[in-house]
Amino acid sequence: MAEENKNKEVQEVAGMDTASQPEAVEQQQNPEQFLKEFNWHNYEEGIDPIDDQKLEEFEKLVAENFVDTLDDEVTTGKVINITDRDAIIDINAKSEGVISLNEFRYNPDLKVGDEVEVLIDVREDATGQLILSHRKARVIMAWDRVNKAHDEGLIVNGYVKCRTKGGMIVDVFGIEAFLPGSQIDVKPIRDYDAYVGKTMEFKVVKINHEFKNVVVSHKALIEADIEEQKKEIIGQLEKGQVLEGTVKNITSYGVFVDLGGVDGLIHITDLSWSRINHPNEIVELDQKLNVVILDFDEAKTRIQLGLKQLSKHPWEALDENLKVGDKVKGKVVVIADYGAFIEVAEGVEGLIHVSEMSWSTHLRSAQDFVNVGDEVEAQILTLDREDRKMSLGIKQLTPDPWTDITSKYPVGSRHTGIVRNFTNFGVFVELEEGIDGLIYISDLSWTKKIKHPSEFTNVGDKLDVVVLELDVEGRKLSLGHKQTEANPWDKYETEFAVGTTHTAAVTEIVDKGATVDFNEDITAFVPQRHLEKEDGSKLKQGETAEFQIIEFNKEFKRVVASHTAIHKEEEQQIVKQAQKKAAQQQAQNSTTMGDVNAELQALKDKMEGKK
Repeated sequence: MAEENKNKEVQEVAGMDTASQPEAVEQQQNPEQFLKEFNWHNYEEGIDPIDDQKLEEFEKLVAENFVDTLDDEVTTGKVINITDRDAIIDINAKSEGVISLNEFRYNPDLKVGDEVEVLIDVREDATGQLILSHRKARVIMAWDRVNKAHDEGLIVNGYVKCRTKGGMIVDVFGIEAFLPGSQIDVKPIRDYDAYVGKTMEFKVVKINHEFKNVVVSHKALIEADIEEQKKEIIGQLEKGQVLEGTVKNITSYGVFVDLGGVDGLIHITDLSWSRINHPNEIVELDQKLNVVILDFDEAKTRIQLGLKQLSKHPWEALDENLKVGDKVKGKVVVIADYGAFIEVAEGVEGLIHVSEMSWSTHLRSAQDFVNVGDEVEAQILTLDREDRKMSLGIKQLTPDPWTDITSKYPVGSRHTGIVRNFTNFGVFVELEEGIDGLIYISDLSWTKKIKHPSEFTNVGDKLDVVVLELDVEGRKLSLGHKQTEANPWDKYETEFAVGTTHTAAVTEIVDKGATVDFNEDITAFVPQRHLEKEDGSKLKQGETAEFQIIEFNKEFKRVVASHTAIHKEEEQQIVKQAQKKAAQQQAQNSTTMGDVNAELQALKDKMEGKK
């Protein structure tokens, strides 16, 4: 019908009266052919004159009813038919256009009579069909609308299509815009999928024309509303004011609370009077709670809130009858190298210093005695209610091992202990928990020259000891290990006396002489001139010979020997003199010791009242 009407209009404009012209019937039946074969040259040359009035009417109708398909512009068309695959669109051109239904997937309710925006894609295909594009028209119109929304700050509706890295994809006027995750809401988003499939209001915040990118924000709309509320709330803030808020975010260091457009922070230490490891032990997301304003800066942009301040301090509720010396039970909540904190009541803690965990003077780490979560019993050592401090002790619950130290560890008694620590000058040995003693390096061995205790023993080894000294007031024990055995040098003093002869091999040639090992303890030095043999040659390393002792010093463990004295009379005379001198020295020492013993006995008799 539309095609027939157009043909009729063309015939009327051309002034073709079917009653007056013989070709009227043919022209009426095929007006397109008439226009196609119309001789414009004759008309321009005036060969076929046409009435001016009819020509003007023709040009007017063409201008009003036919679309210029050469212009790349968006126009409006009407759906006149819908097939299985296409929509037939009338745009008032010489023929209807065709658009694939795929371009209308967003609009499943498309029907005949609807007006749609179209763009002429192909004026005529191989079959002479006019090809239109609704999708391209939407894009052109969409960019115009998006630019207008951005320039004028208009609010637009968008459909959230799906999630993407960092945010969401939103359909705005048919254009895929990006919605950053930070621009969805003023509060952190925990479930992005909840927004997929929703139609929301947005504000166009950025357009990149070069890359055809559009960025939208929903948060900007919320912030505009919140800003007014925020100003009102901030203007009323006062320290000590109690407000209701909603838990907005939980971090390891505290909780952010939404006070109705203004955020405040409850630090982890202001959540509970008791120690907590993480704020989620006290609060949860979206929980409503009352908080008190502790402080805020002059601009009121940082608000410090408190939760525990709304309840009474636990120290104020502590039993008034609790005093120093009382026993309390509690749970280990924190362990440090210097001690452990025990919660004896909710929000009330006491410190057990590591020195109060054991009677041992050998300090260890607190982890050696307790673990977090342990239930322990302790004794109150100090209690300061004003400063809210309490110190506790565990070792006080067991007897002090030094109480009867003189009866358990008298001087001269033998015991077995465990090596606990080294110093440069000795070894600390633990006889029992709380009883440590020191073995000086000189009391480790009678015969070995030890530079460091680690050469002699290891930490954790068991060691036999003898109590040498006991200082009860200073809580100190002096121990000895070599005293557990007889001094071999007492025997060697006789066996290797000056003048005695022994056979051995030269162990090593050294500067100014040689050394000779008579046994595992006795190593003698042989001066250079005492290495001379009877034939005048010198002893060599590894050569066996007789040696005569010419010097023996038990105190300094020094032994000097001579081979030459065996065969030279002059050297023998020197040895005899040294032997005589040693005998005199021994006799003198014996007399001196006898005098000392006599004086001590006289003093003892006097103290006992004897004459």
